[in-house]
Amino acid sequence: MHIALFQPDIPQNTGTILRLCACLGAAAHIIEPAGFPISDRHFRRAGMDYLDHVALTRHDSWQKFEQWRNEAGFRLVLFTTKGAGSYLDFSYRQDDVLLFGRESAGVPDEVASAADARLVIPIRPDLRSLNVAMAAAMALGEAQRQTGSAMTGEMRSEER
Repeated sequence: MHIALFQPDIPQNTGTILRLCACLGAAAHIIEPAGFPISDRHFRRAGMDYLDHVALTRHDSWQKFEQWRNEAGFRLVLFTTKGAGSYLDFSYRQDDVLLFGRESAGVPDEVASAADARLVIPIRPDLRSLNVAMAAAMALGEAQRQTGSAMTGEMRSEER
């Protein structure tokens, strides 16, 4: 399972999503240009020492990302407020790339049209959207639950 971030512009959200990927064993992709440098202190603080444990690939552009994805044969699943169906009704696969757009602008039409599926996380109609890190956690959790790829194992002794 993969999570891709299209030109992320809030470093704290990106750091949090990369921490999520590290903890749940998902590969992460940043599609440049990001709205901040990887050395940004907010990004580093949100990701903490977990950033050393995530399989992260940075793609120079949307075109380079698409080339990689098509060569790998991965399906692209876009999460958007303009999605056609609920993320809970979708059948995920191990080879899915869960794509999330810029916090400030989503994704352009070119990116949306390249997606194999466009999904929405249903929320109250009088509110705009969830935080992208929260949406990524919900989406990855459901995808891993369905595919049986969720991290398993015993809890550490201090968690018992």
